[in-house]
This record gives sequence, structure tokens and C-alpha cells, in this order.
Amino acid sequence: MMNCLQSWPEPVVRVQSLAASGIRAIPERYIKPPSHRPLSKNDFSPPQEVNIPVIDFQNVFSDDQRLRDEALRDIYSACHEWGFFQVVNHGVSHELMKRTSEVWREFFNLPVEVKQEYANTPATYEGYGSRLGVEKGAILDWSDYFFLNYMPVSLRNQNKWPATPASCRELVAEYGSEVVKLCGKLMKVFSMNLGLEEDSLLNAFGGEENIGAGLRVNYYPKCPQPDLTLGLSPHSDPGGMTLLLPDENVAGLQVCRKGSWLTVKPIPNAFIINIGDQIQVLSNAIYQSVEHRVIVNSNSDRVSLALFYNPKSDSLIEPSKELVSDDRPALYPPMRFDEYRLYVRTKGLCGKEQVESLIIS
Repeated sequence: MMNCLQSWPEPVVRVQSLAASGIRAIPERYIKPPSHRPLSKNDFSPPQEVNIPVIDFQNVFSDDQRLRDEALRDIYSACHEWGFFQVVNHGVSHELMKRTSEVWREFFNLPVEVKQEYANTPATYEGYGSRLGVEKGAILDWSDYFFLNYMPVSLRNQNKWPATPASCRELVAEYGSEVVKLCGKLMKVFSMNLGLEEDSLLNAFGGEENIGAGLRVNYYPKCPQPDLTLGLSPHSDPGGMTLLLPDENVAGLQVCRKGSWLTVKPIPNAFIINIGDQIQVLSNAIYQSVEHRVIVNSNSDRVSLALFYNPKSDSLIEPSKELVSDDRPALYPPMRFDEYRLYVRTKGLCGKEQVESLIIS
């Protein structure tokens, strides 16, 4: 199976270069089927303004029992009903967040030949990329990205991280350290809210030193026909949890809620958190991974940073035994995480098709 992942099936085209060329119509390979296209502003009345829940994370550690209990309830409700929420007062330096986002925007503004030195392959996805999946002739998304491994430390190779701009490697190391710590705190809250020992989910991921973490920096160029394509196709995240630093100036993330697509309005200095398929499995579907996508626009480009917090690659993931009973049997069979994510690496993004296909009859 891995042999098919050694190279891309077709020459890779950088979307940023396409956008910069001044084209007025996007190539056919980026045009989504009509049922998958975002609706243009002229096609529907303004949607109801509903945003994902916002959690003041410092209240989780408050000496005030009422504030603490309320914050824990709000996180549980967000994980169970939305699969998404934003966190403020999370403890990560706002200046670090800003500088890290800015340095990646500088990277994407470098000459293409400099970025090409980091061109990736589907074998690991690490490096500068422009597509997911290896199916020939697939309809592509309107975006470029840079993916790098951060955890476990044994997979961290700073030589594969951009050397230009000069501060990039240092900022990635510092930013990665801070957001991984935040994810660890969230995992403890997720466990306690399920009635489990606070380290239960983290131990299922292989423990603090063995978790997998990767940073994917997304670049969404301006698009001359944003009503025909997407920056990122509908999907649920195959891993454990995603911590997203969005572009505060340009909204683009959409979450599927009761059959409708809601555009998330980023809050300054907040992270967007979403549950991945592995936590849905471990919680026996008490927590929900939720389908989401990214829209693009003709006026502005966007940069966002997604930190994927995942189980150790060979971890066997199955519903926690404490959450399985005669009344609520296990919904999913055991599966190793590396086997699970291979599906996405070959097929690309497919909504919630993968996790739903696992449900035991």
C-alpha cells in the first residue's frame, strides 16, 4: 500500500502561482460538483448569525467553584453537541501567536523556487504541498500548505522546516511547545467530563511523550471564482483534536450544523478547537467530530495554522471500556491510528465517510 504514496500522480501546480498569474477563470480541476459548491451571496438571504461556543479557559482553573463548574459544563456541551468551540484566556502568548502567523505569511510570499526546496511527497506529507490524496484526476482544493512533524521528538527534523524567514524555526519550536501544552490541558478536561481519570484519554494516545503532533499551515490565495471551489473540502479530522489559529481578518472556516453550513467568526487572540475522529471513537460517540470546510474569496488571501494532536501512530484506538455498557455497546472496532489515517492519505477528504463506515451494526 505504501508504494502508491511515494509520488504524486500528476505534476503539482501551486495554487498561489495560479492566483498570481491573473487568471479570471479557475482550471476545471478545481471546480467542485454543483452540490458541493458554496452558495454565493446572491443565491441566498443572509444566514442566521450563530457562532460556535466560546469558552473562557481560565475559568476551568478558577477558585470559584461556580465558574469552574460552568466552564466544564460548557466544554462538555460543546464537545457533545458542536464538536467545535473557541477558547480565550488560554495561556498562550498573544504576541507569540501573532509573530508565528506573520512569519508563515512571509514564507508564502517568498519566491516559488525558494519554497520548492521544501516540496513534499505523499509518503509523509512533510513540507510544502498543494494537494491531499493520490487519486489521479481528483478535483483539487484552492489552497497550498506546509506540513511539519512536531511530536514525537524523534520525528522532529528542523532541517525540513523553513530556514527562511530566519526566525521561522525558532518561532515554530516555541509555538509548538505552547500549543501542545494547551492540548494536554484540554485532554484532561475532556477525560474528566466523561467521568474518566484525567489522564485516561492522554494514556490512550500513548502518553505525553509519545503523542503525535503536526503543524499544518494553510495558505488560501485569492480566487477569481470562489463560488465554484473550496479552500478545503468537507471533512472531519481523522486525528484526535485540532487546535486552529485562524486568520482574524478574513473568515473562511465553515462548520456543518444540523445540515447547514455556518461561517465561524474568529475572535481576536482565540484558538478554535475541534474534536477529531479518534476522540469520537474513544468517547464511544459521546463527543462528536464534525464535518467542516473552508471557503475562499476574491478579495483577500488567508493564512491559518492547524496543530493536529494525535495518538501515537501505532496506538490501538477503541471505545474506552468505562464508556461501554449493555445499554451502550461499543460502536467502533479497535483500529490502529496509522491504519486509519492511511485512508485519508490515499482517498483525500471525504466528509465523515470514514468514521461512519466503522460503526458496528
